[in-house]
Amino acid sequence: MPKLRANGINIHYWQSGRGSDVVLSHGLGGNLAGWHLNVVPELQAHHRVTTYDLRGHGRSDQPESGYTYKNMVEDLKALLDALGVEKADLVGHSQGGDISLQFALVYPERVRRLVIIEAGLLGPLADYYRRKDWEGWPYVIRTMEKLLGAPIPPEHQHDLEFFLQSVVDIPILYGPSRGQRRDERVVKNVMEFLRPMWKGYGSEKELTVDSLSDILHPTLLLYEESSIFFKSYEILSERLSNCKPVLLSDGKLKHFTVLENPAELLAETRAFLAAETAEGQQVAR
Repeated sequence: MPKLRANGINIHYWQSGRGSDVVLSHGLGGNLAGWHLNVVPELQAHHRVTTYDLRGHGRSDQPESGYTYKNMVEDLKALLDALGVEKADLVGHSQGGDISLQFALVYPERVRRLVIIEAGLLGPLADYYRRKDWEGWPYVIRTMEKLLGAPIPPEHQHDLEFFLQSVVDIPILYGPSRGQRRDERVVKNVMEFLRPMWKGYGSEKELTVDSLSDILHPTLLLYEESSIFFKSYEILSERLSNCKPVLLSDGKLKHFTVLENPAELLAETRAFLAAETAEGQQVAR
């Protein structure tokens, strides 16, 4: 499995197909395998598709520190530089969507278009997600209870760290490692990333609600109809001046549309990437 040195770490990546470059960034706690179930086989017919494991995930290095959006943006830039990719369409799911948005803000000249899938805007909306009345909590609690086979104690029902530590006991659900125990180091790395935002300190300033209006790239927003991150969908729809917002039918596992409900997502993504959208041109809503 290929790796290259980028931004001081070894990044595991995979490339397939021919054509214009499309780079896929996965979500928090995941790895590149999720893209290869349904998405990559469809996109590689018309594009050169690059998937990679974020730092601390999959087969990429797991350094002791550096789990910030700023570093993950620099990881992506260094990866593109090493691969000779001057400009690409960026597709990001969940945290990968946040990374793609921040990358477009910091390095706008390296991005053609954006496909943002269920991004949470975890930094800009951290205060909102810390609230006990966040509409995503019932889904999180219900899903974790199903996966763990046990009720979540009331005192831990809004405790992010408890949920993440519990994830270690849930076998991997997708990819070649399906059924295996999760690597405890990945959970540690995820907490290294989330804890500052969750506690309300050290959040990064590069991507803010206000700065979203500076992202002018044609953007496709893909969220489920009752997404746990619907607040993010509303803000992105309002702030991004050149975006096409699309609500997809809910899958069995909300938020994991890439894995559970790929048909609509692929149809929208293929059409968006196939369109000859010139820079600065408005996308059709």
